[in-house]
Amino acid sequence: LILIGGFVQILAGFLAFRKYDHLGGAAFLTFSALWSSYGATRIIGHLVNIGAGNDEGFTAGSIAFLVLNAFLIILASSFNIVLLCMTLAMELLTICFLLFTLEDLPLPLEVVVLSIFSIICFYGATASLANSMFGKDLMMMGPPLFTAESSKDTKDPPPCICPKSHCTSGLRTIADLLNTGAVCGVPTDTVYALAASCKHPQAIEKVYRIKDRPQEKPICIFISNLDQLRAAAPPISPLLWEFMENVYPGGIGCIIKKGEWLKKLGVGAGYSRVGTQDSIMIRVPDLTVLVHLIDMTGPLAITSANPSGEVDSTHHDMVISRLGHKLEGVLCDGESDEVVASTVVNCTKIDESGITIVREGCIPAGRVMQIFESVKSR
Repeated sequence: LILIGGFVQILAGFLAFRKYDHLGGAAFLTFSALWSSYGATRIIGHLVNIGAGNDEGFTAGSIAFLVLNAFLIILASSFNIVLLCMTLAMELLTICFLLFTLEDLPLPLEVVVLSIFSIICFYGATASLANSMFGKDLMMMGPPLFTAESSKDTKDPPPCICPKSHCTSGLRTIADLLNTGAVCGVPTDTVYALAASCKHPQAIEKVYRIKDRPQEKPICIFISNLDQLRAAAPPISPLLWEFMENVYPGGIGCIIKKGEWLKKLGVGAGYSRVGTQDSIMIRVPDLTVLVHLIDMTGPLAITSANPSGEVDSTHHDMVISRLGHKLEGVLCDGESDEVVASTVVNCTKIDESGITIVREGCIPAGRVMQIFESVKSR
């Protein structure tokens, strides 16, 4: 029975470790060692000649268990009642082990302590096994005796509004901010970006100040789908239309010739603050959350959410910590899909001399050229 009890405790210990309950796992494995040592010594001690005069090692071991278990008692009091009761019962059992090595153990005391310890261990091991197997608290373990205050309770609030992307209310909050001229951090299908409404040129100017971005570096625009571009009727050749149909949506941005058609697209007052005097980079992101946001706001002026010259932001926490104090909001969407920005392709002379890679990003340049050659051959 004692050996079976030791095995059950080993099993409970391993299950606790699998649930990342390191204290519970350590306690169960420690109890298993003591239980098995005590049982084996008590039952077969006479067979291996363990008795008076040659049990000093077991006496020292039991004292060591007493000290170790005292620390476990303190720790267990902050976890649950069952673990605390188990550690207290183990302390009594260790005392019995010590008295046994000194040949001064009363039999009634041993029976009572073993009975109490067996009941608590059986319940604790069964509860740990059941709760681990089914992933829920089927058997109560009791509340902790005391709890330490979590540092999360005193965590400073974020410097800006930070709604979750999976909530419709969060998406609406960021859309409302952008529509009133705010600058917000948003997820894209590559890395996180700063977004401003193309209807508010002062917001686009603010993006430059937030990033310390050189004025000569143009800002691109994002639209939600290629049909929006068709409705604006830009003077685009069939070859360029075919190329864009093959790369949108996705991590490729196309630089095309600028014109008054952008105002039909919804760029509005921000016309002079996006792109260059003659060209504009347009991208259709392959991210549902961002597409829905653009549908709420119209075209967005977009640039990567990092101080100019620094690495891209690949998590909303990076945006908040680096630029949150300068932004009105950040749409939180966790890890980004890519670790580098999009690939930029100059298509302004696609019919005369083909395309050129301005910046190689998440889509390899070879893949882009392969798509172009395939489109051109058709």
